[in-house]
Amino acid sequence: MTQERKVKIVVAKPGLDGHDRGAKVVARALRDAGFEVVYTGIRQTPEMIAETALQEDADAVGLSILSGAHLELFPRVVEELKKRGLDDVVLFAGGIIPQEDVPELERLGFKAIFGPGTPTTEIVEWVRQNVQPRGAGVRS
Repeated sequence: MTQERKVKIVVAKPGLDGHDRGAKVVARALRDAGFEVVYTGIRQTPEMIAETALQEDADAVGLSILSGAHLELFPRVVEELKKRGLDDVVLFAGGIIPQEDVPELERLGFKAIFGPGTPTTEIVEWVRQNVQPRGAGVRS
């Protein structure tokens, strides 16, 4: 079988933020564009997000946050992903993230930050250009 598997993306809401309309809209747009998407739901811990990425063999993790706790929660998600050997998962984020915090998130490994009002077509196109399947699903 030579057919490549679909890109798999975990969309997650870390922390206590209970507003998930944007995350659901992005997850649906990615799914409608042909990606395999796992939406974790609200109030996820960094450990839960990393474990979902591991169990689902994710190629990318998209974090959505509106609470302002991104500099607290995102580094913990990155740490948990690394603990599970998922250093090569593509990270992107969206929500209310001040421009002055973007360099720190980039330093952590986030490849894109999408602000409020970003067209879903822009996010879909970015994923098409920047996320590839990581392999056949078998990891040591």
